[in-house]
Amino acid sequence: MDLAIELARDSKRSLRLRNPVMTASGTFSNGTELAKVFDIQRLGAIVSKGLTLKPRQGNPTPRIAETPAGMLNSIGFQNMGLSRLVRDICPIWATWDVPVIINILGDTVGEFATLASKLDAVPGVAALELNVSCPNLDVGGMEFGQDPQLTADVTAAVVSSTTLPVIVKLTPQVTDIVPIARAAEEAGAHALCVTNSFLGMAIDVRTRRPRTARPAAGLTGPAIRPLALRLVYETAAAVTVPVIGCGGIESGRDAVEYLLAGASAVQVGTASYRDPCAPLTVLEELETYCREQGVGSIEELIGAANAGASD
Repeated sequence: MDLAIELARDSKRSLRLRNPVMTASGTFSNGTELAKVFDIQRLGAIVSKGLTLKPRQGNPTPRIAETPAGMLNSIGFQNMGLSRLVRDICPIWATWDVPVIINILGDTVGEFATLASKLDAVPGVAALELNVSCPNLDVGGMEFGQDPQLTADVTAAVVSSTTLPVIVKLTPQVTDIVPIARAAEEAGAHALCVTNSFLGMAIDVRTRRPRTARPAAGLTGPAIRPLALRLVYETAAAVTVPVIGCGGIESGRDAVEYLLAGASAVQVGTASYRDPCAPLTVLEELETYCREQGVGSIEELIGAANAGASD
């Protein structure tokens, strides 16, 4: 049973995963804490907490609210900043066998490019994931990912500033995700991640106030899985680069759905808050499914639900 997958098909930049199960940015910290809980080396890849040039404190609290079949979050990219990450965390990653992908965010196209340049050739960094889709910011994030030209500008700037594979994480907050996906692909993206959180809201009926300090927050978890699955299906049918599915994955069966829709890999996020071992559970259940179904290679599953679909 071959679960290995190539996420970067450029002859000059390679990103090969031993299996298609990854962690999602912002839900697994930088992996160092959970490495004490289970063998994270078994996973396909670790995606870091989002990184900016300088440290950020994030949004005011409260910034987490549980919802039916999911949660709202408005963290606001709290992180240690580039210098401390390179000094303290990257040397740990360099000792790992599992590849680590850094999720990066800039307020401008130039900041994205600067981050990419400074992370190039840093030991322990396998690839970059461009966050053009964070919904919890006043500047940057989602505003880049809602415009095809801005998405292309950020992607092209990063690709030209690094020798690392580049993944672009797209936002669901658009009328049609296909033009954005194609713009990223044409600008040189090696893979696309679909999707980030959906904008949502919750109100405390006792206080009569929103349950998060910023009224609108990012909705994640099983509630968004059917919505994200549709976006993966549409994106995978429209581009030739690999697509990474993200949104509400809790089990191996969920992962298989995304693979059948056209994803080459999946990211497990919110499920890790309830069970820190959730990514490993997803992987083991995916392995069991493949054995039971006689799947010899993961490639047999990718896009099978899209086979024969017409435009």
